Amino acid sequence: MYIVIYVTAGNKKEARKIAEALVKKKLAACVNIVDKVESLFFWEGQAQKAKELLLIIKSKKEKMPEIIKLVRSLHSYKVPEIIALPIVFGCKPYLRWINATVR
Repeated sequence: MYIVIYVTAGNKKEARKIAEALVKKKLAACVNIVDKVESLFFWEGQAQKAKELLLIIKSKKEKMPEIIKLVRSLHSYKVPEIIALPIVFGCKPYLRWINATVR
């Protein structure tokens, strides 16, 4: 199963470090880094807000444990957002490319 994973990061350096590691280790076929994301959330008993970056990662479901381990090892947050959504439909050549790229 193909998946899209969302990870938020607190700064550009951290986002790039995570993205580059995922691609180099062939855990992700592609990572988009979206800058200037405003996040509102409840943390440690209070409503919070932060400027973050969003990583949009394309991969395969069976790689999720390795992806979580790698992201957590490189991430500065105590509890980083690492969530996956299934790709229910997609362009067949693109899905084949993900399959060929992710090892």
